[in-house]
Amino acid sequence: MNSNLLRVVIADDERPARSFLAAMLRSFEDVKLVGEADNGADAIEIIEQEKPDLALLDLQMPEIDGLSVVRLLKKGRMPLVAFVTAYDEYALRAFELNAVDYLLKPVDRVRLRDALNRAQERLERADLRLEAVARVDAAAASYEEATRPALLERIPVRVKDEILIVPVKEIASIVAEGEILRLTTTNNETYTIAYRLKDLELRLDATQFVRLGRGALANLEMLRRVSPMPGGTYVATLSNGQQLNISRLQGRVLREHLLKL
Repeated sequence: MNSNLLRVVIADDERPARSFLAAMLRSFEDVKLVGEADNGADAIEIIEQEKPDLALLDLQMPEIDGLSVVRLLKKGRMPLVAFVTAYDEYALRAFELNAVDYLLKPVDRVRLRDALNRAQERLERADLRLEAVARVDAAAASYEEATRPALLERIPVRVKDEILIVPVKEIASIVAEGEILRLTTTNNETYTIAYRLKDLELRLDATQFVRLGRGALANLEMLRRVSPMPGGTYVATLSNGQQLNISRLQGRVLREHLLKL
């Protein structure tokens, strides 16, 4: 077997688009297609099992889209990435500004060949590969900031080797702990995700989740008691028994806007 083959995984929830791209990849003698996925969760599993050189990820997939796949991959398992997308001016701008490879649907053979050539070049130089991975994160942040994406109804989380979908309405609190967020549900189940609190807050219904301080959000429907503490701060008690500190500033916001009859 040729050890120089570029090992590729593709993920697209639309079968015709996936089949078309797979057939095109198989026509290249220096490419080996090592996996196909029709959803983000399967894409993560295949990438972590097969360790491909390159992942071609559909940007728009239900539940776990292409950007979420990148975020949910285990550290050290990140391949080179090129996003496959229908025309989306915000995505294209984000990808172009951050020099991230993308392919427009329907995928053009010449454009695909160029992306494969760039991947080969980056694989041959460690500095280019690390730079390419960092650019994907930057492009994701740029895209989400530009689009102000639709409010989340579910959040995908990792539990060992599985991906669980947690309904937002079942989340009691979200607390920042260093560079991760800890989600606690109404049943006191806890999950962690790699996400910035301010970015996640933008994707949650502001009438449902409220800031308690710099590093915490709480589901208002779960708020059962607010107790004053010395120094003008408060402690919130949620329906699951969880207690969270409320800053002086947010305590005033809660009193003036949310806790009045």
